Amino acid sequence: MTKDLTTAQLAKYLDHTNLKPDATAESIKQTCQEAIEYNTASVCVNSHWMPLVAEELKNSSVNPITVVGFPLGATNTETKVYEAITAIDQGAEEVDMVLNVGELLGGNDDFVTADIQKVAEAVHAKGKLLKVILETSYLNNDQIVSGCQDAEKAGADYVKTSTGFSSAGAKLDDVALMRKTVGDRLGVKASGGIHSREEALAMIDAGASRLGVSATVKILS
Repeated sequence: MTKDLTTAQLAKYLDHTNLKPDATAESIKQTCQEAIEYNTASVCVNSHWMPLVAEELKNSSVNPITVVGFPLGATNTETKVYEAITAIDQGAEEVDMVLNVGELLGGNDDFVTADIQKVAEAVHAKGKLLKVILETSYLNNDQIVSGCQDAEKAGADYVKTSTGFSSAGAKLDDVALMRKTVGDRLGVKASGGIHSREEALAMIDAGASRLGVSATVKILS
């Protein structure tokens, strides 16, 4: 039962996140120090900060990870591939990409799959993991299922609910639907609007295997 998770165990579900547009080098360093103190799974930042984060985390077990095509998903595929490769070369261990939400809403699953697949191939060629952000606040249940299926077909390692920059973040029903769709074949990351230990545990109970949170210190302390 998740209620029996120790604080140390819960910490390893958490991607400690600082994606704020006004993030400074000092705030990024603070995020890294908090992640090291609590031994979270990772620190998740915009790609500009990857060299700094990789340096800050180099003597820890916390992974540096970045976002690609963020937060809209509407950059072209080649740009997403380049951004992913560059971030990995600068130290990223995982990449969280936003799929093309407009093409998913338009029913163009072939495009959505191809977009993800090219990024997945680039990321996997470097031996790293790819998570795909669906931005579930824009999607109905059928579209969430389609997005998960497209991501799995394309070779992604995880599906993820949200960027945290849309109208809503992770919802329990969406996490449960995503887990039902991908089974135990992919990870499921819940992200956006998780502010307490109770909310974090509920997301894990619903099927999340990773959580994207900025309220890490509050959740763990």
